Amino acid sequence: MKLRKVMALTLAGAMAATSLTACSSNSAGTAATTAAAGTEAAAGTTAAAGNAGSADAEITLQVAFENSISEPVGQGWVKAQEIIREKSGGTMAIEVYPDSQLGDKSSLIDSMLLGENVCTLADGAFYADYGVPDFGIVFGPFLFDSWDQCWTLIESDWYKEQCAKLEEKGLKLIASNWIYGERHTLTNVPVNTVDDLKGLKIRIPGSRIYMTFWEAVGASPTAMSWSEVFTAIQQGTIDGQENGAPITQSAKMDEVQDYMTIWNYAYDSDLIICNTTVWESLDENTQALLQECITDACEWGRDKIEKEEEEIIEEFIAGGMQVDRLTEEQLAPFQEMIKESMKEIKADYGKTACDAFNIDTEGVSFTEEQGEQDR
Repeated sequence: MKLRKVMALTLAGAMAATSLTACSSNSAGTAATTAAAGTEAAAGTTAAAGNAGSADAEITLQVAFENSISEPVGQGWVKAQEIIREKSGGTMAIEVYPDSQLGDKSSLIDSMLLGENVCTLADGAFYADYGVPDFGIVFGPFLFDSWDQCWTLIESDWYKEQCAKLEEKGLKLIASNWIYGERHTLTNVPVNTVDDLKGLKIRIPGSRIYMTFWEAVGASPTAMSWSEVFTAIQQGTIDGQENGAPITQSAKMDEVQDYMTIWNYAYDSDLIICNTTVWESLDENTQALLQECITDACEWGRDKIEKEEEEIIEEFIAGGMQVDRLTEEQLAPFQEMIKESMKEIKADYGKTACDAFNIDTEGVSFTEEQGEQDR
């Protein structure tokens, strides 16, 4: 008798989106809310349609995330549905549940650590807060100059050691090649200097490394669920947020924010993980196929984001947004201000990584296995 295994693979990155429309009057606000409800309903319909073929599959992955199905994350998992259906001949399927239907990221990680059959996607800063401190340095500010340097770290022996530690905590890492994006700042006032950031309430995901960095550059970081950000900006509760261009556009943040500062303070790659016990309950062939399909979907999403980044920024400009690209000279004061921040991160969240990769307290050096590169 065949057993139908259900594996809850929960992708809840800090990229939740609300499809609202910027409004300046109560009547327009009502219309926006109605439109948002329609958009969310449409997303739910799309997800339901994508899940329709999973009933006959022997193994089903349930994938939940805070984003709408139209965002890069949602589209990446739609692609994953296609890949796994094709490669498994229909014996395996992925069900997607967008719009926070299965909860937010933190609650899902907590459930996973308690042994629930759930998984999540998040950057290393989050896993630093969940039992593997050195993972946090992967999100260190100004750590990388390019995605190639990020992949070098991910392919290193040090990274494999951190993955093993994560697995001991009950979290199995399936893939590390999902590009969340190069993180920038979007605000309601122009930001070109450190002084411009002082006192600004900037929304951040709920991780200490994010908090430490933004405090170091003088902002007032405010941890908040991504699903609440659009309304918070619209109502003036916060002054801005930090994210990549594709995520910002998908969430329609350009409708309520007038200024974007491009400074690539972080190259953010996310890790897709699942409960270790759930993973080990699958046979080796199933594990290999799941890993292959998810990695392929990550590659697809990675290429899509890299290709569309500049196009989206140009669309922002055409739509009236002021986009400022910081020069090396303008970036220098920001890098100077995070020296103390990096010392704290090195002490608490990445000593081994800092030592292994020659990350100095200025946060501007990186050593590849092939040889040292000046940063």
